[in-house]
Amino acid sequence: MNSTSSNRRRWLALAGIAIASFLGCIDFTIVNTAMPAIQHSLQADVEQAQWIVTIFVMALSACMVAAGRLADLLGRRRLLYAGMLVFGAASLGAGLAPSMAALIAWRLLQGVACAALYTTSAAIVAHAFPDSERGRALGLLFAANGLGLAIGPVAGGLLVASLGWRSVFLLNVPLIALAFLLCLGRVDASRGARARFDVAGFVLLAAALPCLLLAIAQGGAWGWRSTATLGTAGAGLALLLLFVWVERGVASPLLQPGLFVNGRFLLAGLANFSLAFFYCAAFFLLPLYLSQVRGQGSAAIGWLLLPVTAVMACVSPLAGRAADRVGTAPPLVAGFAFLALSAAMQAGFTNDAGWTWVIAALAAMGIGWGCILGPATVAALACVPPALAGVAMGASWTLHNLGAALGLTIATVVFQAAGGVTHFQAGFRAALWLLCGLSLLTLALLLAGWRRHGAAAPSTARPG
Repeated sequence: MNSTSSNRRRWLALAGIAIASFLGCIDFTIVNTAMPAIQHSLQADVEQAQWIVTIFVMALSACMVAAGRLADLLGRRRLLYAGMLVFGAASLGAGLAPSMAALIAWRLLQGVACAALYTTSAAIVAHAFPDSERGRALGLLFAANGLGLAIGPVAGGLLVASLGWRSVFLLNVPLIALAFLLCLGRVDASRGARARFDVAGFVLLAAALPCLLLAIAQGGAWGWRSTATLGTAGAGLALLLLFVWVERGVASPLLQPGLFVNGRFLLAGLANFSLAFFYCAAFFLLPLYLSQVRGQGSAAIGWLLLPVTAVMACVSPLAGRAADRVGTAPPLVAGFAFLALSAAMQAGFTNDAGWTWVIAALAAMGIGWGCILGPATVAALACVPPALAGVAMGASWTLHNLGAALGLTIATVVFQAAGGVTHFQAGFRAALWLLCGLSLLTLALLLAGWRRHGAAAPSTARPG
């Protein structure tokens, strides 16, 4: 195969993988927009409807590390194809669901499938492209993620208004079929080290993380000191401790202990955790500000959030190229500096803040997000052996999802404690200063960690 044909093959495969990743991301934002219509159609209350999102995140978090390990053991291409097929079937089931219980069950399966898609996609792209193009390719992959997040609110509103809420899920079916066809015959086989799958570790982790996330998600409704919250959190912590104990005696552990004594991997994980903490909290608070303080409707809110995600989609490929040339440290430093700036600007939002100021603050958030997402993943992959690429991706994205869950919960607690709906501006301001402080703290920890362990240089090793 000549170089031109090989290059075309790589980029078509990237297009297919990017479509699949795009669909996983758009499901986060598009489902939120469709929630009122789903509630009305299936006659569900707010607490039931929230499980459409919660169960997806729980499944994603619980299966992420296991999916990474299976990708290394069985082959990343094989797991990618399986993830695509399951995602397509789950989307069809969700679109045809006759009840809320059925819809929640299909969303659980979607989360499991997305765990396979997320952990295989970056490792496959990193394997397929040469050193000089790897950062650019990963940047384009994450730009597709940003595009999914960007058009989700607007697309959801348009689809629900014209075709009904079921179209939000059914549209995934032809698109995932297209992604599968683009990848078929163009994705090279790759895997990590051969070893037995750690069934005990998977069961314990798959039980521990949902317990912890359930306690976080329902703590406000149950009461933070209630028996239900403390019991669920205690069970999660006990299972997590048991998981750590079991993993120490397993020949091929699900989660390699060495990852968490690798200083550079911990720095990459910190960047992923803090980013998700920031944007999930901000994406919860911003629509409240735009609706309750500025009086904007759902469609207008969707358009006003575009400066965040559309700018992120544009910046992400540029950050990937920068990581190729100068290493991951400069884009990560710039990213958290922009997040801190955005949070400080948002903390200054008033009832009559100029729209130019609002858009500039949201664009700064998009720049920060785009600077961090791709380079943090490159950094996580660069500091582990090729055989552990899938496990590293799974661990990194698990930290990302935990950051998202904690960010939403803690920001909400701060918002309510400082003012809540009654004194909205005070609560909003307190939560945004929290995010500003988190960004500055992460930036300081990254700089201190790089002085100790060394900042990541431009990529030179090819993941296997």
